[in-house]
Amino acid sequence: MYTCCTSGGEKMRYVVMVSHGEFAPGLRSAVFMMTGPKDEVLCTNLRADMSADQFQDNFRELVAPIAADDEVILLCDILGGSPMIKSLEVLSERGLLDTAIVLTGMNMPMAMTAVIMKDVLEDREALKNTIISEAQNAVAEFKPVADEDSDDDI
Repeated sequence: MYTCCTSGGEKMRYVVMVSHGEFAPGLRSAVFMMTGPKDEVLCTNLRADMSADQFQDNFRELVAPIAADDEVILLCDILGGSPMIKSLEVLSERGLLDTAIVLTGMNMPMAMTAVIMKDVLEDREALKNTIISEAQNAVAEFKPVADEDSDDDI
């Protein structure tokens, strides 16, 4: 069983968002508008004024409280980007990589689904598939349809 509380020796699942620029902190803020703040939702970012090694040090500090039997859902902005690579190195150092779910192409539906469903779906494969499905389904073109009876543009 997974829980958002560490009492009782239960495992925790953390959602950790990483990105270039302010994307991860902004996305975390937007998710919290919908879910309320959650201690197990973490983020860090690679800013223009820092090196990849500085980012890695920040990530290492961020995930320090995560226990060896906890799980991480790592959401990354870009496949193969420095935030992803440096985060994976730290998760590997900590022995957390084998149980991590690592997803790229982070978007709002992906983050929301990860945060909401992480404690609902115990099956890792079902959780991963649900997160990916919601992220993919959110990418669509919106075409406004003109209403002949309306003067509005949309």
